[in-house]
Amino acid sequence: MLIGFTLLYLAVTIGIGLYAARRVHNARDFLVAGKSLPLYINMATVFATWFGAETVLSVSATFARDGLNGIPADPFGATCALIFFALFFARLLYRMDLLTIGDFYRKRYGKSVEVLTSVTITASYLGWTSAQLTALGLVFTVLSQDAVTLNQGILIGAGVVLVYTIWGGMWSVAFTDMFQTVIIVIGLLIVATLVGEMAGGAQVVVSRAAADGRFEFLPKGGLAQWLAFIAAWATLAIGSIPQQDVFQRIMSAKNEKVAVQGSLLGGLAYFAFAFVPMFIAYAAIVIDGNYATLFASEDAREVQRILPDLILQKVPLWAQALFFGALLSAILSTASGALLAPTALFTENVLKPFMGPVGDRRFLVMLRVVLVLFTCAALAFALNSRSTMYEMVQNAYKVTLVGALVPLAAGLFWPRASVQGALLSILAGLIAWLVCERNFADATVPPQLVGLAAAVAGMIVGSLAPQLYTERRSHADHLAADPHSATGAQRK
Repeated sequence: MLIGFTLLYLAVTIGIGLYAARRVHNARDFLVAGKSLPLYINMATVFATWFGAETVLSVSATFARDGLNGIPADPFGATCALIFFALFFARLLYRMDLLTIGDFYRKRYGKSVEVLTSVTITASYLGWTSAQLTALGLVFTVLSQDAVTLNQGILIGAGVVLVYTIWGGMWSVAFTDMFQTVIIVIGLLIVATLVGEMAGGAQVVVSRAAADGRFEFLPKGGLAQWLAFIAAWATLAIGSIPQQDVFQRIMSAKNEKVAVQGSLLGGLAYFAFAFVPMFIAYAAIVIDGNYATLFASEDAREVQRILPDLILQKVPLWAQALFFGALLSAILSTASGALLAPTALFTENVLKPFMGPVGDRRFLVMLRVVLVLFTCAALAFALNSRSTMYEMVQNAYKVTLVGALVPLAAGLFWPRASVQGALLSILAGLIAWLVCERNFADATVPPQLVGLAAAVAGMIVGSLAPQLYTERRSHADHLAADPHSATGAQRK
């Protein structure tokens, strides 16, 4: 019965995605939904894209094990990222009339920085996308009572997401996100109410969590603990700002005002609702302490089974259908965006600059081919990883924190930022981070903070030093490079 419901839900989702694909007439429709989404859909896409597998399964389980101190990155850092983007970046980037975030680097710095940052950001999506595919695999494994292995489930999930994303692009993502947001909110609230009553009431769950120290947020210890805490928060809070999926939703808004409000309201809604699965996960421990044994598993991914196991073993069928409908909604909405974002970036800003003039029809074909190839790459990553989804997501954003954030922020807010400074920033940040990650991972200062400091130093030194490397830009790109200008403002 539950399997039948799941198959019906997947069929409906694919149907909505394919229906939305009828609106795709050109690459602009495929990438940013024609820049026409109203506030309620734009907000839903921000919320649904952020509210993914790691929020429901991994963040909740990590909270049950470690408390708030164990999750500074998500939801705290993730929420800050959306708020920071809304307040400081959304308006300026929207005025520049861009298709991808890679277009910003081209207009501000030139082709070399465009390609280098786009490759860096695209690579970061392997971990983010793999986390969603791993979650889909886990759901299918649990629902089939292990008749479907985790790896088989990952393959099935990837196929489902690919089917509707490859045809409808951002239009399919927007329509399915709207549908999935409704399912997430209704489903998880009802399940949380039911599970809370099984545990003796919400007050009992909250009091038990408080007594067990799960609401202690700030780190205990010395400098090393504080730096690790700050690094985890910063990885998502600022490392996820130069990401194509957030950018894509902002650019899909129908105007500048909606772009800002959609990101801000979506972020606030995400923060409020992220605590619902945490409540359910801790209620599971209150109901049956045996679930805590999953914390000791050698495979870190096993802890993510707390919620699925609780639902299958303790609640009636109708509640199981609601929970897994909400869970699939959370995963599918994030997975589709996680596939589309790097596809758009790599095709537009890595392939296209080396191919000369490309017609719109041919560009759409290129987008769909790259989408398939990136899905295969994410599959390979997911099938070979043993990290939790929470860890996968954090690792993904370390790349953009050290390799793309500084050129973006400096390009918008520091007029003296130069091509030479941007290139030195990217290379210094990535090299310093990789060296420290490989050789000094347990040092007092986390590797990503070392990489970020190197990126800042590279931008300052490279921009203020004599310019040994410059790059000519087209006249149109030069005019569009300043979002503060009247030229940029007229594009609203």
